[in-house]
Amino acid sequence: MTIHTLSVADAIRTRRTVRHYRPDPVPEDALASLLELAIEAPTSWNLQDRSIVVVTDDEGRDGLTWASGGQPQPQEAPVVLVFVAEPQSWRDDHSDVYDQARRNGAWNDEFIAMFSAASRAFQEDLDQRGLLREYAVKDAMIAASFLMLAATEMGLATSPMNGWDEAKVKKVIGIEDRDDLAIALLMSVGYPAEERRHPGRRAVERNVFYERHAAQERAAHRK
Repeated sequence: MTIHTLSVADAIRTRRTVRHYRPDPVPEDALASLLELAIEAPTSWNLQDRSIVVVTDDEGRDGLTWASGGQPQPQEAPVVLVFVAEPQSWRDDHSDVYDQARRNGAWNDEFIAMFSAASRAFQEDLDQRGLLREYAVKDAMIAASFLMLAATEMGLATSPMNGWDEAKVKKVIGIEDRDDLAIALLMSVGYPAEERRHPGRRAVERNVFYERHAAQERAAHRK
């Protein structure tokens, strides 16, 4: 596995979305490291309500090409990752999460009891307001962002993909009958067959505001 030893800042600045890939396989140890780093991403209440399906065989990647309207990334990249949001996972047994936190000295029994009760109350409120899916998708997207930066450090290219049909993606990865799961993102991973230049970003002042958003001021200028 080749590590280019980029700082986080350098990885952020040099990462580009790549649509075309060489056929070279991603080394198994590199892929394993990427996945391990992705699941280090934070999640709401540490519910870890996201999972990743690794698609590498021709049939699966052909299926994801079909599911994404013919986009080239799944066809060319040796690896496509499907980030799955699990909005109902809060209902599962999380004793393993608590046991690990206890062993790591992060949480004691008193905190776990308080945290477990508060977490459940929070999720029940989200459920009543129809927000469980939104929160789980956010957590999956954070994991995807971690993975993109880790891939950049390893000299790998990625493309966070939109424009796919959720029902078709679910069919390809074998969860077509699971209404309790949602597709958050597809991401191709591999070695780039193209060089992508940075198109630039608007100035910080255009996108960053302090204390209050400038939306109202912008709207006034449009009139």
